[in-house]
Amino acid sequence: MSAEGIWNLSISTPIGKIKAVVDFRRQDGVLIGTAYGAGEEVPLQDVVLAGDRLTWKQSVTKPMRLNLAFDVAVDGDTLKGTSRAGRLPASKVTGERSAAPQHRR
Repeated sequence: MSAEGIWNLSISTPIGKIKAVVDFRRQDGVLIGTAYGAGEEVPLQDVVLAGDRLTWKQSVTKPMRLNLAFDVAVDGDTLKGTSRAGRLPASKVTGERSAAPQHRR
């Protein structure tokens, strides 16, 4: 199972849907990533792919300052799971791998 590539995410939060883009790639054999959204570029932390389960953490400052923990299942070019911010209820996350050509190989 590969998680590498650019993913378009939709996160259903209590304040509405939030769109974001995450870019996963391998560097020295380790899966790393960056999230883009709301004018922010945020490095992902603790990126782990175990089977088809992908988890990571990230911080955001917009629309408010939050530390998010993602837990999704990758199925080919789609993913589904949750994002949790502290003690708040989990938000549903869906995503599709972008068909755009990657600039990193």
